[in-house]
Amino acid sequence: MRDIEKINEDALKENDAIKKAILRGDSDVLKFYDNAVVFLTGGSGFIGKQLIEKLIRSCNIRKIYILIRVKKNKGAIERLKAILDDPVYDELRKEQPNFIDKLVPIEGDSNELNLGIDKANWKKLTEEVNVIFHVAATINFRESIITATLTNVRGAREILSLAKTCKNLKSVVHVSTAYSHATRNRFGKEVREDFYESPISPDTLIELAENMDKEILSAMIAPLMKDWPNTYTFTKAVAEELIRVQGEGLPICVVRPAVVVSAYREPCPGWVDVKNAYGPSGIVLGITLGATHIVPGRKDINVDFIPVDIVNNVNIVAAYETHKRYVAGKNQIKIYTVTKSRTPFSFGEELHKYTNRHNQ
Repeated sequence: MRDIEKINEDALKENDAIKKAILRGDSDVLKFYDNAVVFLTGGSGFIGKQLIEKLIRSCNIRKIYILIRVKKNKGAIERLKAILDDPVYDELRKEQPNFIDKLVPIEGDSNELNLGIDKANWKKLTEEVNVIFHVAATINFRESIITATLTNVRGAREILSLAKTCKNLKSVVHVSTAYSHATRNRFGKEVREDFYESPISPDTLIELAENMDKEILSAMIAPLMKDWPNTYTFTKAVAEELIRVQGEGLPICVVRPAVVVSAYREPCPGWVDVKNAYGPSGIVLGITLGATHIVPGRKDINVDFIPVDIVNNVNIVAAYETHKRYVAGKNQIKIYTVTKSRTPFSFGEELHKYTNRHNQ
């Protein structure tokens, strides 16, 4: 347990340094976000929740519009209240009791045309928004090709449509995945921060998803997907091509995080969205509780876990860097990959580490 306690102590010390930097308020990034209006998709998810917390706590944000889907007969306002019940906002509540006043729910759905946003709210966004974070995606690896396309590809297209009409836009961040082009034919090779050839035209895939039967489309797309392990990574690859082609002329970038896990230090060490307590986070939790004894997998394969707060620090700074480059006339769309490639470790090493900690 001493290793875990040491990690926790170090993270809390770093949090103190972060707080001092925020109080100084002299960084270019903080100045960029001063009085900014943000539009966020995916605010009810793991990355989105921590991004909201970080932006409000660290920056003098004027307002965050959050796209929220009506679900189980709960409207956008009711769902926002439920989202804010998460412990990720506990410290923020103490520091800024009225932070909720800066959050504005926008009823909509990234799976719909125009993001499901009505005309009045669309107009409001185009007149006010400075920064867009497109985080929403279906991350179900077994999702149908139709749903994955409409959410991950067409949703990105609708974000670009919004961005192109925003009168005061400074930056757009499209969150992809480090595995968008980690295909079978690239096994053992380096995937660089470049755009790679798309398996299919984004517009073609969208049109097929809008008009074809699920089974027929799945059979048609199967040969194109042969190098991708699932519909998630496949549609994320196509979405990147859409950003490359249709995002031209916009202050936009792509962020590719690896496997996102619990927080390293912000807002507190170890925070994880309860809805994300599966995959790597679930494995670690199961081992810690003594409930998991067998984990199938190849112990020699490198794993790439990235804490959610590190991912969002990249998202936040990437928006600033994109704006700075755009103002300087550098319009090439940049890709930022968030991985542990400099300090790799294997699946077996990681499991052994957590098992030893649990047994101490």
